[in-house]
Amino acid sequence: MYARNEGQEDPDDTRRGGHPRGQGLRGPREGTRGPREGHGGRGGHFRGPRGRGIGRPGGWQQADVPPADDAADWFVGRLPSDWFVGPAQISVDREEIIVIGELPPVEAEDSTSEATRSDASQVGRISRFREDTRAERVKIADEAEARYGRKVAWGATIGSTQVLFTHLAIPVMTRLRQPERQVLDTLVDSGVARSRSEALAWAVNLVGQHTEEWLASLREAMSEVDKLRAQGPDL
Repeated sequence: MYARNEGQEDPDDTRRGGHPRGQGLRGPREGTRGPREGHGGRGGHFRGPRGRGIGRPGGWQQADVPPADDAADWFVGRLPSDWFVGPAQISVDREEIIVIGELPPVEAEDSTSEATRSDASQVGRISRFREDTRAERVKIADEAEARYGRKVAWGATIGSTQVLFTHLAIPVMTRLRQPERQVLDTLVDSGVARSRSEALAWAVNLVGQHTEEWLASLREAMSEVDKLRAQGPDL
């Protein structure tokens, strides 16, 4: 699959303080909003009742983030029916909701080779969709953030081409012993990655590709544990 990941270099990206590099004052980024009704604390993060956060004892903790078990169903009902071919793909983690939809295929032209035509026309059509739907996507992202306490990122696919719009890059702090550091350094020295952090991301992606079935079963089991915990008495 030909995939593009615009990441932090996206033209819509705005930095803290409201001034992107080399730009004047710009408006807010898609899916990124400041404090809104139902949000407390800084930066619009959802804050629930004190001491009633959601987390896993002894494991990761993400206090005050509401559950998003019904996010996929919510987006099915909220997204315009003429945007995508079929239902959008919705992925959720503790910080972000990513919505990726498939666009209708582009009609072929005879002026260029088939390979070049397919690549360029698909990227161009995705770019047009992005601009045409920007205002509505920002509105939907605001509603979803108020409901789920997470940022919303968008993407689109046509055939083998996928473009992911501006999305979050969350730093992860960890401690690695020498054998583990040597694995990352080998990836860097061989040119697979440019840094240890990029090598770590590469390794996580590789594990995810080869253990997706096991990870899916693990997530399902964790979801059942969360449901049982929620049915228990309040302490």
